[in-house]
Amino acid sequence: MANIDSHVASVLDAANSEDEDDLIASLEDSPAMDAFREQRLQQLHSEFARAKAQKTQGFGNYTEIKEEKALMDLTTEVKYAVVHFAKDDFVRCRTMDVHLEALAKKHFDTRFLKMNVENAPFLVTKLKVQVLPCVLAFIDGVSVDRIVGFEGLGYTQDTFTTKDLEARLLSSGVVQRAKTTVDAGGLPYGNGKAAKEESDDDDDWD
Repeated sequence: MANIDSHVASVLDAANSEDEDDLIASLEDSPAMDAFREQRLQQLHSEFARAKAQKTQGFGNYTEIKEEKALMDLTTEVKYAVVHFAKDDFVRCRTMDVHLEALAKKHFDTRFLKMNVENAPFLVTKLKVQVLPCVLAFIDGVSVDRIVGFEGLGYTQDTFTTKDLEARLLSSGVVQRAKTTVDAGGLPYGNGKAAKEESDDDDDWD
């Protein structure tokens, strides 16, 4: 992905609009509009068009994949992919789902995927997935990072925010720039009943 102007990036990242005219109006309202106006407008148009094209290919969504081959194909077909190996009845996996879904909507250059471990016996063995949730980051089909449970995400073992997860994925290079300002769900995991519901969720699942 080409580097884009910081003012264009801020408009794109802050906007909730699907209307390019609204985005152009936001950019033109910026006090930073100056001699670079045409260049920035063209860049905004290009990025908006690219994001729309990416959406038609599944980017911008957190997608559950049912078959191992389909998952393997996707992680090799796209440059950046984040895969959550999960079980739906694990509270921590559902918490991870919320944060990944929030990030998927913001990062159009990365595919965010989910695979139920019960549908992936070969990959679970090959990738040595033993503790859930397990999130793997892939670049060009090669695993570059692994998040086991909530390890290394927050200040405590059971507390992390969407921004924490984004920062980890940024450090591995699987997402391109910080876009998160508000935590998904409003509260980090660990501040409510769900944290106590299954404190050993990330034990060996098998």
